[in-house]
Amino acid sequence: MHRKIRKVAVLGAGVMGAQIACHFANIGIEVLLLDMPPKALNAKEKKIGLSLEHLQVRNRIVSQMLAKTIKMNPAPLYLKCFAKRISVGNFEDDLSRIQNCDWVIEVIVENLAIKQKLYARIEEFRKPNSLITSNTSGIPIGMLLEGRSDDFKQSFCGTHFFNPPRYLKLLEIIPSKYTSKEVIAFLTEFGEKYLGKSVVICKDTPAFIANRIGVYSMMSVFHLQKEFDFSVEEIDKLTGPIIGRPKSATFRTCDVVGLDTLVLVAQNLQKALANDESKAVFQIPDFIQKLMENQWLGAKTGQGFYKKIKNESGVSEILSLNLSSFEYQAKQQIKFAEFEAAKAIPHLNNRFKLLLKGEGKISQFYRKLFLGLFAYVSNRIPEIANEIYKIDEAICTGFAWEMGPFEIWDELGLQKTIPMMEELGYKPADWIYKMAEKNQKFYQLKAGNKQFFDISSEKYSTIPGTEELVVLNNLRSTHSIWNNEGCSIIDLGDGVINLEFHSKMNTIGSEIIQGINKAIDLAETQYKALIISNEGENFSAGANIGLVFMLAIEQEYEELDMVVRTFQNTMLKLKYASVPVIAAPHGMALGGGCEVCMHSDKVIAHAETYMGLVELGVGVIPAGGGTKEFAYRLSNEMAADDIRTNRFREKFLSIGQAKVSTSGYEAFNLGYLRKDVDEVIISRKHQLLYTKKAALLMCEKGYTPPLPTKDIRVLGAEGLALVYSGADGMEVGNYISEYDKYLSIELGKVLSGGELSEPTEVSENYLLNLERIAFVKLCQQKKTLERMQSLLQKGKILRN
Repeated sequence: MHRKIRKVAVLGAGVMGAQIACHFANIGIEVLLLDMPPKALNAKEKKIGLSLEHLQVRNRIVSQMLAKTIKMNPAPLYLKCFAKRISVGNFEDDLSRIQNCDWVIEVIVENLAIKQKLYARIEEFRKPNSLITSNTSGIPIGMLLEGRSDDFKQSFCGTHFFNPPRYLKLLEIIPSKYTSKEVIAFLTEFGEKYLGKSVVICKDTPAFIANRIGVYSMMSVFHLQKEFDFSVEEIDKLTGPIIGRPKSATFRTCDVVGLDTLVLVAQNLQKALANDESKAVFQIPDFIQKLMENQWLGAKTGQGFYKKIKNESGVSEILSLNLSSFEYQAKQQIKFAEFEAAKAIPHLNNRFKLLLKGEGKISQFYRKLFLGLFAYVSNRIPEIANEIYKIDEAICTGFAWEMGPFEIWDELGLQKTIPMMEELGYKPADWIYKMAEKNQKFYQLKAGNKQFFDISSEKYSTIPGTEELVVLNNLRSTHSIWNNEGCSIIDLGDGVINLEFHSKMNTIGSEIIQGINKAIDLAETQYKALIISNEGENFSAGANIGLVFMLAIEQEYEELDMVVRTFQNTMLKLKYASVPVIAAPHGMALGGGCEVCMHSDKVIAHAETYMGLVELGVGVIPAGGGTKEFAYRLSNEMAADDIRTNRFREKFLSIGQAKVSTSGYEAFNLGYLRKDVDEVIISRKHQLLYTKKAALLMCEKGYTPPLPTKDIRVLGAEGLALVYSGADGMEVGNYISEYDKYLSIELGKVLSGGELSEPTEVSENYLLNLERIAFVKLCQQKKTLERMQSLLQKGKILRN
């Protein structure tokens, strides 16, 4: 059947239910959110004379939960106005409304009897063939279906979202033996393309895939902490970004998630896993038990492994728990020689060999951590999954690891690691020995596709669903046509090339400027179109502030002027290229990264794009054409709108307050994206494929580059008057410092077109000159240098 999802019902408005509802609202779906009606009036309701039958009272619980969710940080909605797509109700009065829904998602308490009772009521009202799924992670899917009709069973499966649903990409789909193949196929496609998820089909085993492996790994860290007597800070240093895991690492993650949640999953696994060879790992260590007894559960109780306090000076300070004395102490600066050596290795896949090869305490810890993990995942095939890629994808997208266990194992090599594993008492599965004998790897690249070793057929197969995707990691080794230290140009086929940044944080320095110019030259002479995208954590954190600071501190102002002029000219070359140029940002697209997008013909931004011109934070103004481009866009808007001062104020505040969008959608509201040109895509996986199609479509329509702009209308004195009055008011109100006011006025002068007596039409080059002069002037100010130094040395924005 051909399904369309127009309306979704989410049953249960707790932490997960309300956030799942928000994410469906994010993608434009109408959502019905239901929960229990209250059993008694609260004090406020009594005071205003409401009864238990009043609609406001009946929906109080669900309304309060939704309101609380909308205020969460990080935000569950791309834009707060998307909440209008959610209507609320309660199970007693409104369950019949699910008859209008195409998909019903149950997210209530993990209690089999309560779920089954609700399912019986759902069956009274749901329309035939509508989807019904459960977000359960602790109850076998098959047990939920007792007493249900054939249509219910065929339309039912588990859809396990990870918290927070907007940000964590994993969606585990757990079919029962009754679930129709059509339902599984539809949910897979819908989850990938519409919800932006990495969908993994799981077996109905305890904790499914991600939690089974992720919780095992966290519990093994707990036990290794006791064995090696590492501190809380040391463990988090060792199990964070250095090995491709989130900054929250282990103990910080426990605090965020809630220690009770982790302990509950571990205890359930220990009970359910009768034949697990590593069952002992799920036993709760003494120090965890003590934390549970003290109710030190993390953020939800105000303390856990870390505790935030106000010190004697009234400054917030984070203390860490001493696991021996069980007292909180000031956080320690941790330095390991092995850690420092590994940090110097830029690519994650090359670090593991260094970290595991030594004989010191650190290397011993890593060997036990990783070799134990390798043995564990090998023995989970085929118990929890038949294919290795499912384990890697689930743990990477559910726990935000950069590389999965089998991917890491490939880098270390089977032949080298098996003897090391056996020496430590870890026994991998038999199929691992067979692979080692034949010198096989878990993954290989073939014809631009990543293939996995299929254990059942003993052959390599392309990962299902990736055949049509465009993945730079799969093309780089065979399709790279030019590169330097900062970037690469990759041939995507069909006459389209891609410029990929790969500097630290993808910051823009001379190498990337060279790469942009080279990519444009190649595209204009040999190809049809140019795309600018990458597969790093962020699109670009902006210009290389270190270079700017060095030139400024050495008073090399002429060279600094030349650097800025070169960047500006490169942006103009990008804007007026004779072929379509499309930017595909994701993550942070700040400063110069934002300016690259603003000078492209089109931007196809991922929904999780955090875009902004943030230069005022380091004491300068955007000078890569960002301020000029805002003036240009303002000029176009004023042509159709007489309320020009309001438009000017909006543009000025976006830059002046260094506003960064919290989503791709908000980037439109802040002026970084154009509502009639640019687009947002939910699926990160499909972003580059879609961008390539868009580039080819522009070519097919007959692309004509824009003409150089000579008639940008600026406000002159009228705009400056707004800047001066606004800056004065902000300073008097202590919202900005005296230097912030100075910076604001310098920005206002450029955005207004200088000190012109009346609105005037000027050229792009005129505005670029104003930008550059202001930038170099500000780099000569002591307070600007202090701001740059703070960012470079401490990673913090200084407000001086």
